[in-house]
Amino acid sequence: MSHNHDHDHHHHDNELDPFAARVRALETILTQKGLIDPAAIDAIVDTYETKVGPRNGAKVVAKAWSDPAYADWLKRDATAAIASLGFIGRQGEHMQAVFNTPDTHNMVVCTLCSCYPWPVLGLPPVWYKAPPYRSRAVIDPRGVLAEFGVTLSADMKVRVWDSTAELRYLVVPMRPEGADGLGEDQLAELVTRDSMIGTGLARQPA
Repeated sequence: MSHNHDHDHHHHDNELDPFAARVRALETILTQKGLIDPAAIDAIVDTYETKVGPRNGAKVVAKAWSDPAYADWLKRDATAAIASLGFIGRQGEHMQAVFNTPDTHNMVVCTLCSCYPWPVLGLPPVWYKAPPYRSRAVIDPRGVLAEFGVTLSADMKVRVWDSTAELRYLVVPMRPEGADGLGEDQLAELVTRDSMIGTGLARQPA
């Protein structure tokens, strides 16, 4: 398990981030004045959290599944390999890709705040930032996975990676059976946000 806890809470914990606090205050004022619809804001956030954002990571995974040379590059230098597809930016300067195998399932958490690879996964889900996930993912990863509907065989090892301000992780899920012959765009449709955090698996082909 990776344990580098050199975090800067005031810049990484969403509950303490002054910028996030200002955004919340502004949203409240605009809502009270009837200038914005909270439901519309929620819909936009959901889009970037679950649809638009994770599509970048899905393209990275799909390319790794279909291009062994790219997969090797992703293992050796994830930051450069991901940047080669145009996915760069703040919160993604230093990346490491961890590959699921038949013997090992990887899972990502940020135990002290909520460091998250925004360029490839978009906005972090609410549960990722919540204290119960941040604490239990390390103590009882199999229990947490079961709550997400992921049941692993008893002989499969679960490895938990702790993100930091300096290094963020992308889980490359195993390519599902029956996905042979699919192009990268079709493969990307099988990759979910949760599978790239490690709290889910790739979808089965239709």
